Amino acid sequence: MVRVTQLGALAVLCGLGLGLGLWSLASLIPRLGRPRLADRVAPYLVDVSPGARELVSRRSIEPLPIVGALFGPVFFALRSAIDRAMGGPATIELRLRQAGSTLGVAAFRSQQVLWGVGGALGGAALSAVLSRIAEVPLPIYPALVVVSAVGGVVARDYLLQRAARRRLSRISSELPTVLEFLTLSLSAGEGIIDAIRRVATASNGELAREFGHVVTAVNTGTPLAEALRELGRAIRLPALERVIDQVITALERGTPLAEVLGAQAQDARDEAKRDLLELAGKKEVAMLLPLVFLILPVTIAFAIFPGIAVLQLGL
Repeated sequence: MVRVTQLGALAVLCGLGLGLGLWSLASLIPRLGRPRLADRVAPYLVDVSPGARELVSRRSIEPLPIVGALFGPVFFALRSAIDRAMGGPATIELRLRQAGSTLGVAAFRSQQVLWGVGGALGGAALSAVLSRIAEVPLPIYPALVVVSAVGGVVARDYLLQRAARRRLSRISSELPTVLEFLTLSLSAGEGIIDAIRRVATASNGELAREFGHVVTAVNTGTPLAEALRELGRAIRLPALERVIDQVITALERGTPLAEVLGAQAQDARDEAKRDLLELAGKKEVAMLLPLVFLILPVTIAFAIFPGIAVLQLGL
């Protein structure tokens, strides 16, 4: 068994870095050979041929074609395993849509794999540090690497969930104002499409961007009712879904939209007040923590300290 010194380990790391750098530079050199017929035809058959999709997806491994050819199957296997273990593509697609992300499910799973690899490397580095400073049982090291890798994957999923929740919260807070703006535009004599277009162009909020997608869909030939239903299915926000159902019902029955949207705006504001009161009730105990552990001790200290100082001077 060959003993590895610190200088030897550093030399191995430097050699690996040099090799990866040279491979990266070599992959950027233009290829002189003609591309194969399959490579030229594959981009046009992506929608109908699984083989073409696989061939095109392999090209995304560049600028490290050698490393990609070696570790690409392992990378795709890890991505598929994470996809099976964490709810499937439908859940991730919904969260990405709610978060307003432009990533696809495959790209997000690839990021999760990279986060997992980063966590594993961090766990390996921590294991190396622990081995130098303390006597740790041998099974702790692989367990630390595995836990760090799983933590990286879960952390990326948690960040997506938090982004989705925050964006839904912003949409919910913007909903009453947007509905009042729509009511004002309709009362001024504009049609529903023109009112939605005005909101989408005059505002820069999250809900206004979603209405911009609705206007784009209508301009490409999609019926307004179908575009609104698609928005409700994509966002899955109960308050917005109720508004969309009321608007579609009013369009089908000929009910004045201004009155419907005005009533929905008032309902949205009332619901926001109820949510605020409910949140205050849940945070009541948390609000007592700074009072009990910070303000009250300081007040008692200011009240008792002068008396203690006088007694010490008197004695």
